[in-house]
Formats: sequence, structure tokens, C-alpha cells
Amino acid sequence: MQEQIQANIPYAAVSPADSEEQQSRRNNPKRRNIREAMEMTMHILFLLCGIVAVAFVLLISIYLIISGIPAIREVGLVDSLFGQPWAPTNKTDPAYGILPFILTSVYGTAGAVLVGVPIGLMTAIYLSKCAPSKVAALIHTAVELLAGIPSVVYGLVGMIVLVPAIRNLFDLSSGASLLAAIIVLAIMILPSIINVSENALNAVPKEYEEASLALGATKIETIFKVSLPAARSGVATAVVLGVGRAIGEAMAIIMVSGNVANMPGLFTSVRFLTTAIASEMSYAAAGSLQRQALFSIGLVLFLFIMLINVVLNVFIKNKKEGA
Repeated sequence: MQEQIQANIPYAAVSPADSEEQQSRRNNPKRRNIREAMEMTMHILFLLCGIVAVAFVLLISIYLIISGIPAIREVGLVDSLFGQPWAPTNKTDPAYGILPFILTSVYGTAGAVLVGVPIGLMTAIYLSKCAPSKVAALIHTAVELLAGIPSVVYGLVGMIVLVPAIRNLFDLSSGASLLAAIIVLAIMILPSIINVSENALNAVPKEYEEASLALGATKIETIFKVSLPAARSGVATAVVLGVGRAIGEAMAIIMVSGNVANMPGLFTSVRFLTTAIASEMSYAAAGSLQRQALFSIGLVLFLFIMLINVVLNVFIKNKKEGA
């Protein structure tokens, strides 16, 4: 009877590897327990890493709120966000208006995006769809080097080369201006935009492009009407990474913008949100209203970045649902 049952079992149903593994598990329960313990340990480790990451964000948020709210409460929300004069060291009539810093950061970031995104996107399209392999390898090396240059080097080159060039070209008393900051920021965000956009374009299925070409579209039409729309979520991510890099930069900007608390103008020396914190935090007395006002600037900057991330997520979600 047992031989008949074994004869009815298909030979392919139990492979030698399966039988050996089953026999090993039966004979080595200790090994199975060790594997289960390792799996549980790794799951716990991954969970702890995620908790630590979230905890850091929460701690930074809570600290900025606790440190920045007192200055906003004392100065007033309207006077702080929409006030123009910034004179925290004036003993007779101190002023803590950060509107010039907010507008300068917005204009500078927007200008850098308007200049850097088209250049970075076109470069990514060329590398992904058009460039020969040797040329692409050369450009990739240059982009990687561009990403590895420290911020202070960008600022140094901008201060020595770009600022005098703007001063001589436009016959200004000083070339340290918003224009110089926009140009430096546009160059600094190029690596992020190029790398992320190229990866997004490379991820587009080849069948989409082949179908477009088979229907009679040219290569350029296929790139702009098929490949680029299919990679829009990745391109949007690249833009937001560039915006985050531009709005959070301090060292290079403080060297080329003039670092003066003026209302923004293209050829005016200006001060960004980040440079305001970097330039005054070192001598602001602990517990003083000036130090609290600098933390309120950091809180505003933090909220800007959060707003950008929320807008990106909503944009990508709507695009995916529309598709």
C-alpha cells in the first residue's frame, strides 16, 4: 500500500534540493531558531532606524518652535513677518522685521530654479537619450565633480570672478548682489537636477518610445511628448531637491550677496534667511531677543521647506491619479 502511494506522487513535485532542505530543517531545529532570531532582530533594527529618523525630525521641529515662538510673540506676528527694518542691536529702537530676508530667499530661489532647471533638465535629456557613451561618461564625471565641490569654493570663485564681472559689466559700485547669488545657486543645484532627472528618464519603459517612433513621431517629439511626461514625477522630485538646496544654502551666498538687510533688488546687496542666521548667531547673546528672533527665522525657513514638500506630494499624487 505504501509503495502504491509513493508511486502516485509526481517525481517533479519533490526535488532533491527541497528534500535536502526539509531534512536539514528537521534535523537542525537549532539552525532554524537562529534564522528566525536573526529575522526578528533585523526587523527590530529596521524599526528602530525608522523611529530614530522620525525622532530627529520631531526634535528639530519642537526645538525650533520652542526657541522661535517667544520672539514672534514679543515682537508680534505681523511686525515680525512683514516688518522691513532689521536692527536688533539698536538699543534705542530695535527692529526685528524679517520681510527682506523672506522676499530675498523667495526671489533668489525662484531665480536659481528658473535658470538651473532648464539647463539641468536639458542636460539630463541629452545624457539619457542623445549623448554617445564616451561623451556621456565625460559629462557624468564633470557633474560628479560639480556635486563634490564644497560650498565655500563656490562662494570663493563667485567672489573673485563673478562679483567683479557683474560690477564692471553693469557699472555698479559693488557686484555683490542678488544676481550674483542667483547665478551661484543655479550652478550649485545643477548636479541634483541632472542626476535625478536622468534616472527618471532612464526608468521610462523603452516600449513607450518604440511605440511612439513606430507611429511616425520623430526622436525629439518622442522625448518631449512621451518620455518627459512619463518621467514627470521624477523631474518634479529633482526640482524640489534643487529648491531645497538653493533655499538652504548659506556659505556660498554670504560671500557673493553682500549680506546687507535691504529689500531685494537684482543689483542690490541683500541678505537671505540662511545668511541672516549665519552672520549674527555667533555674537547674539544667549537668551536675548535677538537670538530668539534668529530662531524664528530658522522656524520660517523650516516651514518653507515643509510647504515645498507638501506641494510636491500633492502634485505627484494628482498627476498619478490623472494618469
